[in-house]
Amino acid sequence: MMNKDKTNWKRMKFKGNKVWVATGHDGKPTVKNGKVLIKYQIDQDYEYWIHKNGVKPVDSPESENTGHQINQPGAKSSKKQKNKQRDDIQDEKISDDTICIYTDGACSGNPGPSGIGALLLFKNHEKEISKHIGIATNNIAELEAIRVALLEIKKTDLPVMVFTDSSYAYGVLTLGWKAKKNLDLIISIKKIIAKFKDLKFIKVKGHEGVEGNEKADFLATSALKKKKI
Repeated sequence: MMNKDKTNWKRMKFKGNKVWVATGHDGKPTVKNGKVLIKYQIDQDYEYWIHKNGVKPVDSPESENTGHQINQPGAKSSKKQKNKQRDDIQDEKISDDTICIYTDGACSGNPGPSGIGALLLFKNHEKEISKHIGIATNNIAELEAIRVALLEIKKTDLPVMVFTDSSYAYGVLTLGWKAKKNLDLIISIKKIIAKFKDLKFIKVKGHEGVEGNEKADFLATSALKKKKI
């Protein structure tokens, strides 16, 4: 982690969204192992490294951005964009009647103020969830994002695909990992999963350009500064 007391931050773009990028005294992004450090809000502690080519000047045309544009929460996506989100998942075959869920959890400190984000896609419909959940660990936030998203689905007979970049959540929910903590939350989610006729979890790599995953991350990190209601 960089020394935050000496870190300068510059406003730039990452996949269509304005972010803060760590820079040196020359105003240029600080590159480490081909990556730069970013965060979505200047006053948040939650930061992560992305490929240096992923950031662009604020005034750069959208067409110059790498990957697909990620809309701000509340913005409408076109049908073509939604289909692109499905196409981003490598070899997964997704039928037209499949509900796709992208989830992510964010934590400022571990434990610390936490937020969850989820993007639900079904045909031409889209729903976003961005919620502050109080003080929690990152693992709890990842699990809670999945739980909250699944509870939004009323038609449990439809096929569902849940995309997560959390190895922990994927492991305890699908691989039989024996968890020593968060047992009540894990059991609760498994009970919800059992109600679905066809539900599949997909493990994706975080910050690798999967648009739905990037959007869920944005929703989760945006929720960090919200107060729990």
